[in-house]
Amino acid sequence: MKTVGQQFPPFRLPAAVSLTPGQHFQDVAHDGYPGKWLVVFAWPLDFTFVCPTEIAAFGARNAAFAERGAQVLGLSCDSEYAHLAWRQSHPDLRDLPFPMLADRKRELCAALGILHEQEGIPVRATFVVDPQGVIRHAAAHDLDVGRSVDEVLRTLDALQTGAMCPAGWRKGQPTLSAP
Repeated sequence: MKTVGQQFPPFRLPAAVSLTPGQHFQDVAHDGYPGKWLVVFAWPLDFTFVCPTEIAAFGARNAAFAERGAQVLGLSCDSEYAHLAWRQSHPDLRDLPFPMLADRKRELCAALGILHEQEGIPVRATFVVDPQGVIRHAAAHDLDVGRSVDEVLRTLDALQTGAMCPAGWRKGQPTLSAP
């Protein structure tokens, strides 16, 4: 799995971005958000059980990420058409404010090293990428365990301080200084 200090792989993928007819899809690229942090999170499959809880949680906190200069990008190996159908049919996903990337060929997921060995689908991986494209945080969860969006936001806050942050640090608390 790609990890801290490595460059996030370049990509250009179709994405479901809207429920508005004629505006459903858009190509999204790694360099499409200059000057922004990226929060890229992968889920195993559309039309499943744990996945929509996480996707909706990222959607609910999207404004908090945007306030910090971060763009959230969701990712799975499902097509943009499956993403759109899921958004249309699931009430918690209808108004998602971020793109749902479609890695149909599994190229980005393979480059990230997040494909489950037996299932061939992405594990629940999260990457926080700085504006220079460097991975600053990488985490993966088993297929059955959802992640904490609040922890991803806390981690982004800590990374953006540029300082050392103690365990459990929250935005607004003092950071650490070397003696």
